[in-house]
Amino acid sequence: MARPREFDADDALERATRLFWTKGFEQTSLDELCVATGLGRSSLYAAFGDKRGLYLRALARYEERSAARIAQALAGKPIRDGLAAFLGTLVDDIVAGPGRRGCFIGNCAAELARLDATAAARVRRSLERIEAAFRDALAKDLGSDADVAALARFLTAGIQGLRLVGKANPDRAALEDIASVMLRCLDAKEK
Repeated sequence: MARPREFDADDALERATRLFWTKGFEQTSLDELCVATGLGRSSLYAAFGDKRGLYLRALARYEERSAARIAQALAGKPIRDGLAAFLGTLVDDIVAGPGRRGCFIGNCAAELARLDATAAARVRRSLERIEAAFRDALAKDLGSDADVAALARFLTAGIQGLRLVGKANPDRAALEDIASVMLRCLDAKEK
């Protein structure tokens, strides 16, 4: 009879997600994953497959939360207000330190997506979900006259760019300038 698992798989995945997000796929060793999750190699393999499989599950977890966080920030308020609050929180996180890891999706795009078709597909799916959250909020506020799809793509790229710049230059003024230009694009469409 098989022994039941004696660990919290969700907690182990959360810990692996934080480690991969901080260090990336290549720089994270199996030993570090074992320490972070509290699992031995055989338990790690049994629960999650190989390192790549665990990484892709961690990325999926991050994607789910990222898209939900953006949708929640934009829900129930005018798009400009929701986006301004979201960008303000993002800038605060970057300047304070935790946000300097960048975006896990963007990190994966830079590290793995060009070499790994599955990772590239996951990155595309993730960006599409974020774009859809923006598109839905924009369509409610701006109507059919605005190029909602293009603006949603721009905001998705802007968020990724802001997080990338923040990794290298966590200067509040520079980050707030970027956020301000993103918001001005909405001002032009709302008139």
